[in-house]
Amino acid sequence: MTVPALNSAVKSLLTRAGVENPAGDTLEILCAVLHCSRTELILQNDDLPEEVTEKALAMARRRISGEPIQYILGSWSFMGRDYRVGEGVLIPRDDTEVVVTEALRLSENTPDPVIVDLCSGSGIIAVTLAKELPNATVYAVEKSDTAISYLTENIALNQANVRAIHADLRDCVSDFADGSLDMIVSNPPYIRSAEIADLQKEVQYEPRLALDGGEDGCDFYKMILSLWTSKLKGGGSIAFEIGEGQFDAIAAMLRTAAYTDINSTPDIQGIIRAVTAHNCSLS
Repeated sequence: MTVPALNSAVKSLLTRAGVENPAGDTLEILCAVLHCSRTELILQNDDLPEEVTEKALAMARRRISGEPIQYILGSWSFMGRDYRVGEGVLIPRDDTEVVVTEALRLSENTPDPVIVDLCSGSGIIAVTLAKELPNATVYAVEKSDTAISYLTENIALNQANVRAIHADLRDCVSDFADGSLDMIVSNPPYIRSAEIADLQKEVQYEPRLALDGGEDGCDFYKMILSLWTSKLKGGGSIAFEIGEGQFDAIAAMLRTAAYTDINSTPDIQGIIRAVTAHNCSLS
């Protein structure tokens, strides 16, 4: 089978199965099995070994079953860097660029910021901040046994100066002195428990631990504000990724916890995706 014929076969399989982006996923699969870029793929018209054809078709069948393309490929790009991903870790999404961009903005005038990324998962936030802020001290806290392995691998893959902490955020808070942090950043679980079962099939593959934010989706925001606020320096910042429709509730929590300068930032669809604030304590 030639490359164009394989492209047609895979795309047809995905299209008939109702996969959301058959053309894009087909290109991802073919580039993966042929170890080439999309530009290089366009130029290929060779006959392929049977094992290559079978590998591509097997990946297509996995995609048809609902498995996310990111898990099938084993890696995904975020803000220009590659990360290892797979079953048991949250998939990097463009939504998270919003909170990372805000965290970078808030840190630009801090000479040597000390930052903790809570619920770090694959480490995309922590690694990006460490690479873009070379003078920063960045900690990444992750509870999951599976996710921590991806986190440490991605730190090494990107040669990032990030200190991984394998712990529940409730258990390691005492490791940090009061007033020691310039910033807390987090993309915590924020889906309401009752809504998990109605998520897209692809999202159902992702670990519930990384999705379930409790009855109102706000459990982790409450926990972080309650336990970690004292760890921020006076004037230190907090930056959360949030779910659609959660800004008002989280802004209210921030006000109650005596944060000021509460701001929202939308994603490209106009959905408020990040909330930032400053700690007004004098610690």
